[in-house]
Amino acid sequence: MTLNATVEAVTRRIRERSAPERGAYLQRLQALARRPPGAQRLGCANVAHAFAGLPGNDKLRIVAERAPNIGIVTAYNDVLSAHAPLQHYPELLKDEARRNGATAQVAGGVPAMCDGVTQGTPGMELSLFSRDVIAMATAVSLSHDVFDSALLLGVCDKIVPGLLIGALQFGHLPTVFVPAGPMTSGLSNNAKAKVREQAAQGLVGREELLAAESAAYHGEGTCTFYGTANSNQMLLEAMGLHVPGTAFVNPGQALRQELTREAARTLLQPGCAPIGEVVDERCIVNAMVALLATGGSTNHLIHWVAVARAAGITIDWNDFSELSAVVPLLARVYPNGSADVNHFQAAGGPGYVIRELLDAGLMHDDVLTVRPGGIREFTRLPQGDADHRLHWAEIGASLDDSVLRPVAAPFSATGGLKLLHGNLGRSVIKVSAVPEERHVIEAPARVFGSQAELQAAFQAGELDRDVVCVVRWQGPQANGMPELHKLTPPLAVLQGKGFQVALVTDGRMSGASGKVPAAIHVSPEACAGGPLARVLDGDIVRLDAVAGTLDVLVDAAEWNARTPAQIPAAQALDNTFGFGRELFAGFRRNALSAEEGACSWL
Repeated sequence: MTLNATVEAVTRRIRERSAPERGAYLQRLQALARRPPGAQRLGCANVAHAFAGLPGNDKLRIVAERAPNIGIVTAYNDVLSAHAPLQHYPELLKDEARRNGATAQVAGGVPAMCDGVTQGTPGMELSLFSRDVIAMATAVSLSHDVFDSALLLGVCDKIVPGLLIGALQFGHLPTVFVPAGPMTSGLSNNAKAKVREQAAQGLVGREELLAAESAAYHGEGTCTFYGTANSNQMLLEAMGLHVPGTAFVNPGQALRQELTREAARTLLQPGCAPIGEVVDERCIVNAMVALLATGGSTNHLIHWVAVARAAGITIDWNDFSELSAVVPLLARVYPNGSADVNHFQAAGGPGYVIRELLDAGLMHDDVLTVRPGGIREFTRLPQGDADHRLHWAEIGASLDDSVLRPVAAPFSATGGLKLLHGNLGRSVIKVSAVPEERHVIEAPARVFGSQAELQAAFQAGELDRDVVCVVRWQGPQANGMPELHKLTPPLAVLQGKGFQVALVTDGRMSGASGKVPAAIHVSPEACAGGPLARVLDGDIVRLDAVAGTLDVLVDAAEWNARTPAQIPAAQALDNTFGFGRELFAGFRRNALSAEEGACSWL
């Protein structure tokens, strides 16, 4: 199949733009790859320290037999339901390595916070920057430099991008990601959202709300909506960094355990490519296309910019926008539809999507992956026989066309994300979840400095009208760019009453905006002097997702004459102290814009 002209043009532009940095990156990797294995190049004391805690047979394998040694970096904790199954993975992987004549060591652990726990609390202000902490912790783990390859154990929002950024600093190592899979389906996402809206109106109390939330989030595994965590897994499949088809197999299944073992076997196969070579501009474009085709999380317009930078590749929101214009929407998974990720998997899952995109020329098929068969291996479904031996079956037609559709009959001819630009700056909107009649909103602004202020105004009945809620001082430099999920229920209630409602913010919302139009990640942010700092209550704001514009309808001379507001001193001080925020002052000070990946390490 001939590659789509736009996909080809965007890839070429990225390659040309990135050539100096990418070339220098690859030179560094090649120099590292030419060195002898760790046990041979390190001094005797270094070697003795590295392997002192290993069983005698493992020491013999590494030092005398020069067997491969795998470094395991784990994000295990049991606060994250998605990461709880990872507790037993290291022993499983060590056992499989030994069965195949190799060894494995836990190189280190990385922190992993749950946004579901920290939503609306000060801890959420550490969330985005925890990605960079995870990248650093991954680098610290692998800096022992005694490994021939790496297994990265993690699933959720910032954890996978952080692990990937860190691993790309050791791009000479073959690397496989090892997920844990989603929890089984509980209370449906639509039913959960309805109870949340009832709670926002005071129609149900805490007991009813907690019962609904507990029925939705009920066991081990990833949350079942298609947010950042599950988008991570879709993108890793599209990049060829998993065992094929491993993303959405539930924890506890025999197949799940065998896929985990297969991750170690994959690393030990001859010619497994180094991750720095796998993640090239074609691989990054494949991830972008998969994100758009499935209506995935808007967080990846930040995270994958940072991931690309870690591999010496520069992408921007224009690249996403041009791809979105030609990539069809193939999936309807909550919040873009009523299905959850288990329904998505049952209908055909990532393999179906990747096959459709490859066959339509919308993904590069000439890419390296962690498997010898290339990206086509990721179009098949893993299965286990009675002896738990793995094989992969071809995926036929979608088993539920309300969840997955072919390129020939998509849900939409274009992707689920849209770039907005105008005199309010540049931002993105997830249009795949928003009804077409709400793609254009024009209404008076109500300006807030925090989500708590908006919630208070809602409770006071001050927002029962057509309104564009502008929530500023939520960018990376202001307070770490928290997600503002607490705004979804009140805004959905207002929209349900028939009002024209939209959100405009320099903060994050991921997929949680649901059916409410939300222009998010506005750049430059208000705290950096961005145009949101000029907006006044009553200004008419027009959000036009059809034309791709975001403007305040104020006379240009008056607009330019306005002095930008400053973040209130008390709010700035509050952003600085408590819950560990003191330790992140340097991150806030050095953070690039959202469109530049909000990186704190460049």
